[in-house]
Amino acid sequence: MSLISKKIRNSARGQQCQVRIPGVCNRNPETVVLAHVGKGSGMGQKCDDIHATYACSACHDAIDDRVRVNTPQVIRLYAYDGMVRTQKLLLEQELIQVAK
Repeated sequence: MSLISKKIRNSARGQQCQVRIPGVCNRNPETVVLAHVGKGSGMGQKCDDIHATYACSACHDAIDDRVRVNTPQVIRLYAYDGMVRTQKLLLEQELIQVAK
């Protein structure tokens, strides 16, 4: 069962893109959504919402390979770096927690 959180998905609205692919990122917070960066358990399935990043529409297109802007390996690095930054923001917003 996938971890799906409407609050986490909605938290992307108005945020800054955390992927920031040079020459691609449109830096427009109005286009930012929660973009999943991992793979789900089957074709067309998304990973958990905690394995995602705040991404502008242009970076999201690159992550989902709708637009080829670099090698998949390079795009994956930007996506995973964005996921780390997004997880830090989610912790600050108390949308995810770490057991103490």
